[in-house]
Amino acid sequence: MTETQTCAAPAAADALETLEAAAFAASALAPFFMNDPRTGEAADAFAALAELDAAAAAEEWPFVDADEAARDLGAMVEGLAAGADHDDLVWEYRRLFVGPGHLDAPPWGSVYTDRECVVFGEATLALRAWMRSRGIERLSDERTPEDHIGLMLALLAFIAAERPELLDEFLRDHLLTWAPHYLDELEAAAEHPFYQGLARLTRATLAGLQQARGLTVTLPRFYR
Repeated sequence: MTETQTCAAPAAADALETLEAAAFAASALAPFFMNDPRTGEAADAFAALAELDAAAAAEEWPFVDADEAARDLGAMVEGLAAGADHDDLVWEYRRLFVGPGHLDAPPWGSVYTDRECVVFGEATLALRAWMRSRGIERLSDERTPEDHIGLMLALLAFIAAERPELLDEFLRDHLLTWAPHYLDELEAAAEHPFYQGLARLTRATLAGLQQARGLTVTLPRFYR
């Protein structure tokens, strides 16, 4: 067996482990960005997180230092400890993600990268065209922009699991161009520990994934 062949197996194993970790983390995080805690479709995810041992889970959380993951997961668990109704959490979700009125940290990429700061802007259309060219179907209805952070995390999970050859391109050209900036904005806007922890953990996870994949990302100009 040659030296190249000897090294190939561990490298392949590491790559597979990274893909599995990316799929796990993205699928775990995505529902909390997309679902109202009371009326959404992620009741099981919220319930499971409320019972989580944050310190133990942090030891297994991928791409993030265990102490940092424990802090962020702990904030999220703390935010779910106020009681079954979670009125404060529900209102915070609606304030941050739904409205009515001004959103301090809109969850769509084009709002930050389009000169007009609009939903369904150039970044949305670029992602839509990329998905069509790669044969990837929409994960939502036509009324929901594809560059919603929750949808893009769900798409990240799908790509890591089913289309891994597209992962670096998706991260480099579509998600990492704006998501860290948005997550900074979300953390600053959030007044509830759950969403503060969610913003920090998601940002750290994406940063760790970027490092693991060895990606260099060219950032666009941000207009907000």
